Amino acid sequence: MAGMSAGALGLVNQTALAAAAAQQPGFLTKPSRMKLGTVTYNLAEAWDIDTLIKNCEAAHFEGVELRTGHAHKVEVALSKSERDAVRQRFADSKVQLMGLGSAFDYHTPDQDKLKKDIAATMEYIVLAHDVGATGVKVRPNGLPKEVPKEKTLEQIGHSLRELGEFAENYGIVIRLEVHGPSTSLLPNIRTILDAADRKNVGACWNSNQSDLEGEGFEHNFDLVKGRIFSVHMRDLYLEEYPFRKLLTRLNESGFTGYCLAEIPPSTDPVRVMKYFRALWLAYQDLL
Repeated sequence: MAGMSAGALGLVNQTALAAAAAQQPGFLTKPSRMKLGTVTYNLAEAWDIDTLIKNCEAAHFEGVELRTGHAHKVEVALSKSERDAVRQRFADSKVQLMGLGSAFDYHTPDQDKLKKDIAATMEYIVLAHDVGATGVKVRPNGLPKEVPKEKTLEQIGHSLRELGEFAENYGIVIRLEVHGPSTSLLPNIRTILDAADRKNVGACWNSNQSDLEGEGFEHNFDLVKGRIFSVHMRDLYLEEYPFRKLLTRLNESGFTGYCLAEIPPSTDPVRVMKYFRALWLAYQDLL
């Protein structure tokens, strides 16, 4: 360093320090390929859009699924200007409106009601497009006793096929929640998805205890592996459910979608969300 001026020496030191800092390990050993978000049911059901975005940004949650009937008021009655405003509000934030969570099912033996439910879902698909969501969550909700199981599963699948065809025109995917008495069994969900036979119709894994029934978790996961579009997750501390195994299998399968917290309300929600995120990352060995 002989002959180097004080100013030049200072510049060299700053450069060396910057290079050393760049080589320091970050907080995470590697980023998750999946994304973390929340459903508004149940934690955020009383939050308007501004509160929802503020809390998600504070907790580093990347996305949200808006369950119908909650305080965000994103419903089919919105005018065009109101829909544009919702789209812009999320576009201006760090939070993606990843989906709308409907309560539509298609297991009813009443064919007139079925047609009305399908038509109502189509309105919801248009709403999703207009507000910038990527998909709509629907669900089966049971098997009518007076109808053979196979017939009901086929009816749900064919309804989803019709909706998938409609949704494709709007760039929307249909996420079938693993839900309902008997319909939450993964073999039945697989039968429904096979009957739907649409690339834009997939499953919303729901982290039910029934995922462990029959031939077990691994077999049930493999039934829909590659067809999982989103994931709902209960409290991750619950030892009754293999959340670490679920996240491992999701990563192994190449899943890059959203894992959504579906957890109870709290008087300190952002703190709870931060803990949820920390455990979600830890279960992936990313901390």
